Amino acid sequence: MKRILLLGAGLSATSLIDYLLEHANQYNWQVRVVDQSLDLVQKKINKHPSGVALSFNALDRNERLEEIKQADIVISMLPARFHIEIAKDCLEFRKHLVTPSYVSKEMHEMQDEVMNAGLIFLNEVGVDPGIDHMSAMHIIDRIHNNGGKVTSFKSYCGGLVAPESDNNPWNYKFTWNPRNVVLAGQGGMAQYIDRGQYKYISPNRVFTQLDHISIPGYGDFEGYANRDSLSYRPIYGLEEIPTMYRGTLRRPGFSQAWNVFVQLGMADDVGILENSQELTPRTFVNAFLPFNESLSVEEKWTQICNEFGVDSIEKYKWLGLFSDDEKIGISNATPAMILERILIKKLVIEPGDKDMLVMVHQFEFETEEKRQMRLESSMVNIGDGQAHTAMSKTVGLPMAICVKLILNGSISRRGVVVPVYKDIYEPVLNELEGLGISFNEIEFAH
Repeated sequence: MKRILLLGAGLSATSLIDYLLEHANQYNWQVRVVDQSLDLVQKKINKHPSGVALSFNALDRNERLEEIKQADIVISMLPARFHIEIAKDCLEFRKHLVTPSYVSKEMHEMQDEVMNAGLIFLNEVGVDPGIDHMSAMHIIDRIHNNGGKVTSFKSYCGGLVAPESDNNPWNYKFTWNPRNVVLAGQGGMAQYIDRGQYKYISPNRVFTQLDHISIPGYGDFEGYANRDSLSYRPIYGLEEIPTMYRGTLRRPGFSQAWNVFVQLGMADDVGILENSQELTPRTFVNAFLPFNESLSVEEKWTQICNEFGVDSIEKYKWLGLFSDDEKIGISNATPAMILERILIKKLVIEPGDKDMLVMVHQFEFETEEKRQMRLESSMVNIGDGQAHTAMSKTVGLPMAICVKLILNGSISRRGVVVPVYKDIYEPVLNELEGLGISFNEIEFAH
């Protein structure tokens, strides 16, 4: 019997757990799931005979060590900064490792040791990163194998609310970590390359330089730049490509309205607000507006909005930003922490809501016959409720499939690896298609 150890049973682990348990009898697996909440694990395992519910602090090496020693493969769904500690244990005890997170510098530096130990530490196998790598490389390799040359690659991904659950003026609900959404665009320049010219976008301009994208059947979207598009060139074997851009998708109008928060500093995560525990939404907003005893907070906010091209304050009214009814109640808070607390109350996924994961790749390439072509590949996945969300499916299922392929020997590659190789992406994409996660391609002359 092969032992699979899963550390972390949060929202994005549901589809992962279900897949492993569904295949456990066929492949003779025992699936051991760890979380600090035993009730949560028991609920997700649902008395499956091949599942074992465990509760301990996986961040404490002494508590996790015995389980890692007995495992055949470890899946870390812990916060990304803790993967390296799990990796060190896996290296010491010769265990394979799978994570959905970006390869850190520390993880990359383990390459030789992992290779020499005959192990695979497979990272970046969720959705973004993950499915984005696999679906992109599937097309890039095909173009290259046909004698073509990729001249432009733009890729966008967004976790959004499904059309049938889209019932607020922001056309958005939190489907992932709200803190990451609030801090989007913060912390450094966005960088990409456009027709051979390096381009940089400062944080205060990210939400003003937008691309516009339409997907048949799903309508219009806008994309803003991710922080670093340049590092993907070597990952995809496109070191000389003239255009490389990666962005995040939102519905039209979101970025322009969000930009007001950014410009005023309300999304900053640096600096503690004085007496933050006493702030109401209204006093929080007013703290970022100039003093004017003759104008109300709403009137001052309207002036600011007009400066940034927002012609209505209805989106902000809907959020409750001008309410003075109750204190937000966070001590020693940064502006971003306060803003997140306000937004969570209104942009939450409600029972019965469905989320939506959207991914779009746009390629320009030259064929062997020197024809200029465009190819657009898009994937839209709708969640099946609050347990099997689109985010849970697109993060968890590729991880689960990779675990299966490693354990049955189909993936023999070793070292610290990301899924840009055909022997990994081809079987994963094929199986994902059968599970309802598939891409539609449109190709036409440029």
